[in-house]
Formats: sequence, structure tokens, C-alpha cells
Amino acid sequence: MSEHIDWHVESGLPPNVEGTVLTVGTFDGVHVGHRLVLERLAARSEATGLPSVLVTFDPHPLEVVNPAAAPHLLTVGDEKLEVLAESTLDYLAILPFTPALAQYDAPTFVDAVLRERFGMRELLIGYDHGFGRGRSGDASVLQELGAARGFGVEVVPPVMGPDSRPVSSTSIRRAIAGGDLERAEGGLGRHYGISGVVIEGVGRGRTLGFRTINLSMPPARKLLPPDGVYAVRVCTPEGTFGGMMNLGGRPTFGDETRTLETHLFDTAPELYGRRVRVDLIRRLRETRKFSGAPALMEQLALDAAAARKALADA
Repeated sequence: MSEHIDWHVESGLPPNVEGTVLTVGTFDGVHVGHRLVLERLAARSEATGLPSVLVTFDPHPLEVVNPAAAPHLLTVGDEKLEVLAESTLDYLAILPFTPALAQYDAPTFVDAVLRERFGMRELLIGYDHGFGRGRSGDASVLQELGAARGFGVEVVPPVMGPDSRPVSSTSIRRAIAGGDLERAEGGLGRHYGISGVVIEGVGRGRTLGFRTINLSMPPARKLLPPDGVYAVRVCTPEGTFGGMMNLGGRPTFGDETRTLETHLFDTAPELYGRRVRVDLIRRLRETRKFSGAPALMEQLALDAAAARKALADA
């Protein structure tokens, strides 16, 4: 790295920062394995006196490199930022992942981005991490680069799940897609959430005796679980409330449009236009068509009782 490069200009870091300890990756979901990396990063930051930096990407690299293979995401938009805000991370850098960046091999990425732009002195990576063209920058390559260029490399081991396999974003996606919220919660270290802005609905829930808030549908890249009725906790600017949510259509009324409708228990705050997060606690049943409004109302009462019990047990 050239001694004359003012990497603060490119990185946005304060001019008094003399170097950084850094990790890099997509960090989709910010699961328990990611959190271990962040904990180790914080420890090295404290030991060295250097600030900690996470370099991540938007969009997901596969959306550029191989769009057909790009996964649905556990965290979209500000969701990742909200989880990372709970960590002791000093700085977060979100790099636009472009076709030009995708062509960088591992040494070029290390030198031009991590060292010259972010002043990296130490690098922490997950055990299975790979970056650079073709994911060629695996742990052994990075350790060789560190030895040659004078920066430390720490490889953080995996966090093992109850099935004795490493927790990964892929395994959590598989659990959510299959409706296995308990397994997903174990991998994430928290309940899976869906964020959105409260919008106006058609008002049908009120006529059924179950007033609902309607969320805008998340971006198409957001992974949603199977359609159905869920026990949920809803984090709002007015507080956190228990409730039940229907994800899917309203077949009883001939409406197959996929929506997110949530009934909050024992409260009715004014939330139009405000952002909320719905945490999924338990799947109660599938979405199905009833003979009419009376039969649906009877089922909704049963759903509410089941949801309250699930929330009490959670």
C-alpha cells in the first residue's frame, strides 16, 4: 500500500483513524455465526486500539455474478442495519457490488479495497469465507497474503447447530422456506422478522371483529415463509405487541392477492405510514377458504387463543 494514499477520503473514516481491524462479507441475516465474527472483531479492536469495520455489499454479489442463483434474502433494506446496530461495531461500509468489482481477484481486492481504502491492519473472516473473482480469496490464500503484506488474519470457526452442522444463511433460508421457525430462530439467535410500512387496507378485519394493520409487501428479494396464520410480536414506535398475522390471500372472499395482515391483541395504536417489524413466533395453520364470514370468525377466535398461548410459551 502506498504511504501517500489518503485512504480516509475513499473510506469516509475520520482522519484520526490510523488503521482498522476489519471483516468482510454479505452477512445476510446476521446470524449466530456472523455474531461470533463480530464478537471476535470487537475483541481485536479492544486489544489493538483500532476501530472495527465491517465491509459488506449491496446488492448481494450473486445478483451480479449469477442472477439465476441469487438467493432470497433474510435481511433486506434497513433490516440488516437494525440488527448490526445492536453490536459493538464501530463502522459499517456498504460497497456497491458492480460488475467491475466482481472482476477483482483476491490480491487486488485486498490491496485496492481493504488496505488502500479502509486502512486494514487485521482481517477476521469466517471459516468458509471467500471473496474475489471466483471466491478465490479463501482462508489459506488470505493468510498467505497477510504474511506477505504484513497484516494479521484470524479465521473464526463455525457455530454448530443442533444438527451438528455449521449455522449458515443457506441453512436458515431452507428452514424459513419450509416453515421451520424454531430452527430458523436457533440459527439467527432471534425470531425471524418482516419489516414494512403500515398502509390502508379494505377494512374487512374490522367488520369481522378483528381489526388489522396491513403492511406493505417487502421487496421481492425478501424471503417469506409459507402462507398461513402466525403468532407474532409486532415492534412499533408505540411499543411491542402480541398478535396474529395472516400471510397470503383471502380465499373466503375470493381474493388471492398476497398480503400481510396483522391483528394486534388488546391495543389499537394509530400506525398508518409508520414502519413496524413483525417477528414470527409460530406458524398456527395454513391459509384456507371458509364457507363464509361466520365460519371464518369462528376460526379467527380459535387462532387468537392459539396465538396467545404460543406467545406465552415463547
